[in-house]
Amino acid sequence: MTSTAVTQHRAQLGEGPFWDAPTQALYWVDIADKQALRLIGQNVQIWQMPEHVSAFIPCASGDALVTLSSGVYRLDLDSPGLEPRLSLFCVADPQPGNRANEARCDGQGRLWLGTMQNNIGEQGEDLPIVRRSGGLFRIDPDQRVTPLLRGLGIPNTLLWSDDGTTVLFGDSLDNTLYQYFIHTDGNLDAGHSWFASDQPGGPDGSALDAEGYVWNARWDGSCLLRLSPEGVIERRIDLPISRPTSCVFGGPDLKTLYITSAKSPLNHPLDGAVLAMRVDVAGKLCTRFAG
Repeated sequence: MTSTAVTQHRAQLGEGPFWDAPTQALYWVDIADKQALRLIGQNVQIWQMPEHVSAFIPCASGDALVTLSSGVYRLDLDSPGLEPRLSLFCVADPQPGNRANEARCDGQGRLWLGTMQNNIGEQGEDLPIVRRSGGLFRIDPDQRVTPLLRGLGIPNTLLWSDDGTTVLFGDSLDNTLYQYFIHTDGNLDAGHSWFASDQPGGPDGSALDAEGYVWNARWDGSCLLRLSPEGVIERRIDLPISRPTSCVFGGPDLKTLYITSAKSPLNHPLDGAVLAMRVDVAGKLCTRFAG
């Protein structure tokens, strides 16, 4: 499988790809450089955020959500890139020293947000993780916040079963993807290990295809792993980047896989790029925030 960079932009820490099928637009972020990006056709728009931003998700109402360090905000998509109009939607995690990380919407259009101890300095430099202070929260369109998990290290990957009864959720600090049963009241049962391996690389973000297989980006592994519904490696897809961070299915037929990445000490030419790769199976649609 061959992959190509979709733009000349190179992120310091690219993350959170979201494919918006109604507008055929790709959304993603550069966490460290505080940028929210959108690609429509060949046109890239960049909104410069005041804080680290981990996700950029369009809303049913026509604007978008951005998950910043201080809270979840609405972004007016008609506002200029250097003067983005932001309004606070909610504060999911009030823990001082934490920041947002993984965030995606479930099939009902509710935002699930994983937080962690901030590990990025003001100049984008790495800071050591010394505590498991993160959590997982569900945010409803009416701004209600429901805490789901505590004591997380580095939350990554959020994927739901078709019937909405289970969620696959990872903690990169554990090198593990966990599966949780979702009770009828919305709370989570105790999770169990679904896939645990630190080779190659560690687990980062993931996408789900139409056959129920998980495509997991492997930080420092220069590859994706396609995992069966039972959590068994079905194939490895090598990539020309050092640190793939996440992926999403897009394009008119949902058979184009978009892969975000980060810079690395190896300085590969495509590190930090968003790659596009044609694959042999369609993916699942992303869900906009319902508010």
